[in-house]
Amino acid sequence: MQWSGVFVIVPGITLLLWCVRDFYVSGKGTLAPWDPPKNLVVVGLYRLVRNPMYLSVLTLAAGWTIMFASPVLAAYTAALAAGFHLRVLLHEEPWLESKFGGEWQRYRLEVSRWRPRISPWRGDT
Repeated sequence: MQWSGVFVIVPGITLLLWCVRDFYVSGKGTLAPWDPPKNLVVVGLYRLVRNPMYLSVLTLAAGWTIMFASPVLAAYTAALAAGFHLRVLLHEEPWLESKFGGEWQRYRLEVSRWRPRISPWRGDT
C-alpha cells in the first residue's frame, strides 16, 4: 500500500462532505432524486466550479488508486469521470435549466463545469 494516497483521500472526503452540507443547507434538498434541491446551490465550493461534488468523488477515487497502486482503480476512476460528464450533460444541466432558468444561465456563464475559478464567483457580475 502507498500511504501517500491518504493525502488525496482525506481532502476528497472533506470536500465531498462540504458539498453535501451546502446542498442540504443552501439548496434545501438532498442528493436523493425524490428530494432535489429547491434552490440553485451557488455557495461554498460551487462558487469556484459547477460540479465540486463530482470532482470530490473523483479525488477520493484517485486517492484509492494511489493508495493501492491499482491500474484497475485508475480505469474505474477514468470511467467514473466519463460517466459523471455524460450525466451532467444529458441530465443535470437540462434539469437545472428547466428548474432555475435565468438564475442558472447567469451562473453557467460565469462558473466552469469542471475547471475551478481562481477567485470565487460572487454572483454580482
